[in-house]
Amino acid sequence: MVAARDARRPLRGVFVTGTGTEVGKTVVAAAIARTLAVGGARVAVFKPAVSGLDGGGEPDHALLRRASGSTQPDDGIVPYRYGPPLSPHLAAELAGERIDPRRLVRAARAAASGAEQLVCEGAGGLMVPLTPGYLIRDLARELGLPVVIAASPGLGAINHTLLTLEAARAVGLEVSSVVLTPWPDDPSAMERSNRDAIERLGAVSTGVLPRFDLEAADSWPTLRPGE
Repeated sequence: MVAARDARRPLRGVFVTGTGTEVGKTVVAAAIARTLAVGGARVAVFKPAVSGLDGGGEPDHALLRRASGSTQPDDGIVPYRYGPPLSPHLAAELAGERIDPRRLVRAARAAASGAEQLVCEGAGGLMVPLTPGYLIRDLARELGLPVVIAASPGLGAINHTLLTLEAARAVGLEVSSVVLTPWPDDPSAMERSNRDAIERLGAVSTGVLPRFDLEAADSWPTLRPGE
């Protein structure tokens, strides 16, 4: 993976974003983290904010921790956690607080300090606000990590993915790859065409990730950015 540089210390790893919500970001980030960990790397995971915890089930940050083999506490993975399924800036407002971008950067760097690779997963899409004036894209820029875009392979994939690519590249972010998920065992002509069009029009490596059993980590497919 490409090392990201800033004024202090380079980070190594990847920033996983998506074309929107419910497009497989957490699954993609978990598969990458698992692949790196199985390959022998010490992996830390990070997510700036999580919402929707009232819905039950395994939270995103818990899945990321399990995938990476990390022992990070909840606070070390995700500084801001909310119950309602809302955009982070609104969830924070309703909770009577404001997300602090400086705290996010410090927390991400702290998570990475004891690891060789940091797998960071955004919240929602690249243009989701963490505060009214600070987007997921701004955090990705500050961390400087190469970006992986998770996208659904179905109808709308071309438009949504190309828009996300354009938004990332407009501010100088390096896009490592696009991952279409869940990729069916027998993809339709539309799904195959979507993949080809994204790769050609977006000038980006476009991989796929099939549906897999999140409870059976030993059976997870490998996923490396750029492949």
